[in-house]
Amino acid sequence: MHADEREELLTLYTDLRVCDVRDGMDALGYFHYGSLDPTIRPLWRTHAFGIAKTVRYLPYRGPEPQMSAKEYREEWTPMYYEKICPYPWTKEIEKGDFIVIDLSGLNVGLIGSCNGLGIFADGARGFVIDGGVRDTDELIREHVPVWSKTIAQTMVQVRLQYDAHNIPIAVGGVQARPGDMVVADGDGVIVVPHEIARDVATWAHDEHAKDKQD
Repeated sequence: MHADEREELLTLYTDLRVCDVRDGMDALGYFHYGSLDPTIRPLWRTHAFGIAKTVRYLPYRGPEPQMSAKEYREEWTPMYYEKICPYPWTKEIEKGDFIVIDLSGLNVGLIGSCNGLGIFADGARGFVIDGGVRDTDELIREHVPVWSKTIAQTMVQVRLQYDAHNIPIAVGGVQARPGDMVVADGDGVIVVPHEIARDVATWAHDEHAKDKQD
């Protein structure tokens, strides 16, 4: 997507609430598509929107490390993050991205206060995670917008393995593709297919204007 198109889409969705976007989708006949399952909830009441950057991690298949704590921390863990569960997509963040992560529904903390804040500082608008997030007290204090299925305590070691990014994924029962629009607030999360994003914005703004008049 060219920079001008990204900027246009981000501008179109600046003032839109999730409910406005839902109404815009309905106007175009997408009555049963786009809204994530209500189990995907915000860590704190806020509003965020952006262009989907999709990521998928799968359950780890083993074997589990059998070694001393020192070997685990100093040898196995660095190998794991380099070869089994890397974060290559974090090097490709563009301003306006909304990170949409399929964690295979696992209650694991792929995103926490350190990497979450770093990715947010690099220009991401927020995170939607079909799975867990950890360090949530710090993420709230850092004002990093996160919508997740669960709150996790665990790190990723021996639990997740990287699969792919910039691909179609499933999150909250909805297909999300790179370049789709994502809008999230206290009402939940909605994904708008890229090919109808402009038309949805037109009707969403129309509905929003009517609400203001009423």
